[in-house]
Amino acid sequence: MELTSTIVAAACGSTQLRAAQWTAPLQTACDRFDLGTEMRVAAFLANVGVESARLTSVVENMNYSAEGLLSTFPSHFTEAEAQEYAHQPPRIANRVYADRNGNGDDASGDGWTYRGRALLQISGRRNYQLCGLGIGLDLVNHPELLEQPANAALAAGWYWASRKLNTYADGGLFLQVCKTINLGSSGAPGTPGSYSQRLSLYGAAKKALNIG
Repeated sequence: MELTSTIVAAACGSTQLRAAQWTAPLQTACDRFDLGTEMRVAAFLANVGVESARLTSVVENMNYSAEGLLSTFPSHFTEAEAQEYAHQPPRIANRVYADRNGNGDDASGDGWTYRGRALLQISGRRNYQLCGLGIGLDLVNHPELLEQPANAALAAGWYWASRKLNTYADGGLFLQVCKTINLGSSGAPGTPGSYSQRLSLYGAAKKALNIG
């Protein structure tokens, strides 16, 4: 199916101008990774909209206040540590993402180097390596390539396909799609993983695509 900037804007919750800038990269990703039906596109774009802050960001924002650290990563920081780490993005990323998804320890710097990037927030050295193999880029040595629109969209398509999310999308199992991508620890309204945000965009996407 053919995307338009109107569909992308509605499904991702973005401005028309920004949607127009992303329509071609998203179309290429959808064509390559078999996102060719309205149900698949609706579920995909709704999650892209939330994960990319409505197409405004392709790099994870790790600039947390002390309060933000305690609410978002409660198992990683004491109150004193949260004060110490506040508003220091590299230190925060290296701490919270250490020894996960192929990353080394805090001192390795992997947490910051392989923080979330692209439209569905690929994170961790292992996922960067696998994604790079999937889309033909050396992302381990050049993680910043995921900040380019064409690559950011392709990486999102790769992630979607690698998790076999078309199956859920075809069955209308939107909650399962969201859980697989990132629903956060609680999915509470207003949080990055909020299901309510994703569901709202999913409804807007289906309306724009003329599906029930």
